[in-house]
Amino acid sequence: MDLRALVLAALMVTPAMADPVRLATWNPGLSRQGPGLLLRDIAAREGQVVAAARIIAHLRPDAILLTGFDWDLEGRALIAFGDLLAEMGHPMPHRFAARPNSGMATDRDMDGNGRLGEARDAQGYGDFTGQSGMAILSRWPIGPVSDYTALLWRSMDGNRMPDGPNGDIQRLSTTAHWDAVIKTPDRPLHLLAMSATPPAFEDRNIARNHDELAFWLNRLPNAPFAVIGNLNVDLSDGDGDPSALLRMLDVTQDPQPRGAFQPPQTGPNAGHSGDAALDTAEYDRDPGNLRLDYILPAKGLTVTGAGVFWPAPDDPLAGAAGLASHRKPVWIELELE
Repeated sequence: MDLRALVLAALMVTPAMADPVRLATWNPGLSRQGPGLLLRDIAAREGQVVAAARIIAHLRPDAILLTGFDWDLEGRALIAFGDLLAEMGHPMPHRFAARPNSGMATDRDMDGNGRLGEARDAQGYGDFTGQSGMAILSRWPIGPVSDYTALLWRSMDGNRMPDGPNGDIQRLSTTAHWDAVIKTPDRPLHLLAMSATPPAFEDRNIARNHDELAFWLNRLPNAPFAVIGNLNVDLSDGDGDPSALLRMLDVTQDPQPRGAFQPPQTGPNAGHSGDAALDTAEYDRDPGNLRLDYILPAKGLTVTGAGVFWPAPDDPLAGAAGLASHRKPVWIELELE
């Protein structure tokens, strides 16, 4: 057998390397002030909506968790946004969303200010049910999905819920907690998806933010997984309690996605101690820019790439990124063979 035949024979018995799986999470600012308005803006190809879709199409994720995306009962806004992505050349035909706690009315004075029916009286902050919900879009089938969104806060082991009159109805999730399986070509991948409350505005929110992430520590699957979403806490800066995040980092890996550009570390950023290249949220006021969005895969998985899409001012997509949202998309690539 000549050399060429030997090479061909070797190629025939050597398995081809699978492409890495690209995951992303982002709050693209696709939330509006009333029900149905997001669908209206998608249908009208409103500028901010198109900018958000353009960024996602550029990143080309295999699966993405969107936070800050309004939910509606029939999923019409999510279908319409998926259609827009397909028009831009990046179809993601598999989609999942379920009713979040954000905006879900309680008929209680949840924040104790003596008034009813306000955004802070909902199970999670919101003026109407579904405001600032979550959605998953994927190139591959999604499911099964375990939805823990209805779990009462006080029923979580080791919770830090403050004493108060509403413990009988207060749910843990500000938005939602989903264990969603993505059926990649190689093997199923669990996305442990969430979008936590900011550790600000109300005294209970620091404890709630902590517990929303700590919830997953007792529910990590014995299978490939990634904790993904808006954790709303920075390890070094801001007002949150990062202790649950530190515990999570003991059982996952942090790819430390970095942005290609960071604005000047002046003004509210001047006193920060964290690495600015890891920031995912841009604020021109206190607390300044923070790292709030994460993808934390299981320790046994191989990470081949990671980044924060924060384009420099002269980048052709800088305008679209700035128009879409003050939050920046985070992505990682995994080998699942």
